[in-house]
Amino acid sequence: MKDFYKRRSFKIPLLLAFCLLAFAANAQKKNANYRYHIRRASSAIAIDGVGDEPAWQQADSAINFHMVLPMDTSLAKVPTVVRMTYDDQNMYILAVCYTNIPGPYMVESLKRDFSFLKNDNFIFFMDPFDARTDGFTFGANAAGAQWDGSMYAGGSVDLNWDNKWTSAVKNYPNKWVFEAAIPFKSIRYKKGIKEWGINFSRNDLKSAEKSSWTPVPRQFPTASLAYTGVLVWDEEPPTSSSNVSIIPYALAGVTKDYADNKSAAFKKEIGGDAKIAVTPSLNLDLTVNPDFSQVDVDQQVIDLSRYQLFFPEKRQFFLENGDLFSNFGYSDIRPFFSRQIGLNQPIDFGARLTGKLDKDWRIGVMDIQTGTSTQNDLDAANYGVITLQRRVLDRSNIAFMFVNKAVTSAAPGSTIGPNNYNSNIGMEFNLASRSNIWTGKLLGLKSFTPGKNGHDLVLADNVQYLSKYWTLYMQEEYVGKNYNAEVGFVPRVGYIKLSPLLLRNFLPKKGDVLSYGLQFTSNYYFDESFDRTDNESALSFITTLRDRSTITISGINDYVKLQQPFDPTNTGKDSLAIGTEHRYNSLDILLVSKPQSVFTYQLESIFGGYYDNGHRLSFSGTIGYRIQPYVNIALNGNYTDLRLPLPYGDTRFTLIGPKIDVTFTNTLYFTTYVQYNDQQRNMNVNARFQWRYKPASDFFIVYSENSMPSPYTPKNRQLVIKWTYWCNL
Repeated sequence: MKDFYKRRSFKIPLLLAFCLLAFAANAQKKNANYRYHIRRASSAIAIDGVGDEPAWQQADSAINFHMVLPMDTSLAKVPTVVRMTYDDQNMYILAVCYTNIPGPYMVESLKRDFSFLKNDNFIFFMDPFDARTDGFTFGANAAGAQWDGSMYAGGSVDLNWDNKWTSAVKNYPNKWVFEAAIPFKSIRYKKGIKEWGINFSRNDLKSAEKSSWTPVPRQFPTASLAYTGVLVWDEEPPTSSSNVSIIPYALAGVTKDYADNKSAAFKKEIGGDAKIAVTPSLNLDLTVNPDFSQVDVDQQVIDLSRYQLFFPEKRQFFLENGDLFSNFGYSDIRPFFSRQIGLNQPIDFGARLTGKLDKDWRIGVMDIQTGTSTQNDLDAANYGVITLQRRVLDRSNIAFMFVNKAVTSAAPGSTIGPNNYNSNIGMEFNLASRSNIWTGKLLGLKSFTPGKNGHDLVLADNVQYLSKYWTLYMQEEYVGKNYNAEVGFVPRVGYIKLSPLLLRNFLPKKGDVLSYGLQFTSNYYFDESFDRTDNESALSFITTLRDRSTITISGINDYVKLQQPFDPTNTGKDSLAIGTEHRYNSLDILLVSKPQSVFTYQLESIFGGYYDNGHRLSFSGTIGYRIQPYVNIALNGNYTDLRLPLPYGDTRFTLIGPKIDVTFTNTLYFTTYVQYNDQQRNMNVNARFQWRYKPASDFFIVYSENSMPSPYTPKNRQLVIKWTYWCNL
């Protein structure tokens, strides 16, 4: 098996090497001729959405935006004019977004970090090192809701990143105006660099047009840093001699545990974070006794998987430059996953040093100490992570990571055992061509765990070709049966995986159809002896209309030879035996509505076979309605009907999750989320009031409850009041 896999695993690396040789010869930036000259402001600027100061009249204009959707072969039909300037403290931007269709603007709400495709919006992307790999993004929708995020992997955006800046939006009959001040202290850049990457993006739902200042091929997002222009400073951007932010919090709350019949427990806590700019591009984050009670709850699902489900990280401390840690590996092979730290036990303190050393080097160092948890019988532990990334060949990079977990003290009533540490070490190469048409990855990992030797490696690679008409993708993975990432997310071990994808797109020039295509995907799994264990293959027909609604119809073939006992209902019933084989087919239909409507939906139905010659029928989706711009109502739901032989019989699951967002202003929000899940026999209620009384400073009131739905019996309740304040020293 080993010799076979060694021969097999060299095919794609050789292809990657061939691609590298082809791309190394030409490293010229794609849109280097698009240059915007930013000059120091000649007058003070008030952020009011008017833009009548002399400084704006003297600033250069970025005009003649290029259409990206529905077609990328002409200039935009909806005009946009952008101006920029700066002073010693802030970078300023003014965007005048004209419209040629009367009627109200389309927005979800006034809540920050909105969905790009569901809002009329203006967003810009900055790459302070012009490395075309990472950066920052800011913007707003037509009602004034802010958008900000950190950028990584050449164009992905992490909207959980939050920082201090101000903006205003003003509406007129034929246009809306966005004006913002971005403090230099809120972004990371290196002194002396006078040319940054920049692009401006506009989404106009009424005309169904997406556009950008520089030309961007339609298969890529306007956030793609490979297609940025150049922001040319008339002098070196100002740097601050001191850039330190202190973010304290104070909290009071009460918790009542009804399940164990405990008395109400009151708590009062203080703690906080600090952000220290070691250099303008390198940041030190410190946290003491952090609290995350205001973080959004996870969206529940009907779980029919044989493996652990993934839920994203939302805690602020882990987010800035978080891609250095969380983007290492693949979605199902993560040597580090921060949600493994401190979810069920307290975090005493933590420190992170992240950022850029120069245009080519990025670094991330993290150390976190947790305390013991008597309730969950968890030992105190120290978590250490080191990652280093080196840019090569224009937009590609080589990265190194070391992760270590060490138990520091035992939970009450127990002692530290011999298996008191776990370590992982790994390297990866990430390929990104100049035009982003070719991408790929090579990954190698090894774990170190007491008592586990051999079969503790990960070897994986992929390559992708992405054009307007073709998407070609191939991925290979080998994960040894003893590979162990206790601080990571690796739901499955002891397998070899092959995952091809082939998509052919067709682009009609006229009519209601924007594009249609035929896609084949497959995931083949083998054990370490290269005997097939399971596979899922799908053939899909995908249609996108010009109003951006989509219809996807897929035929799916499944084969599973169980490697461990499995209850196909995930309710604790008897399990199907190891070695049993299951074959079935199903049909999947997915409908997504046009985003311009105030009534939206995403509906999916799956029906066909299931394990043990059974049958499955499921309906799931989200229905939304918005009262612009103040109320956004969404109803998430899932109904699953399983028909199986005894002892399972007929099993039905229902999940209903209504969510109401009320945004009184762009600084005052109220969110209520109710989730009823009869598979887990639980109903969760989470209500949160948030007042952003100053930029990045908040006051929260959060109520949460878990209960048995029928008959209604409370399990636990919690009420928390929390205050935070962002102070720049």
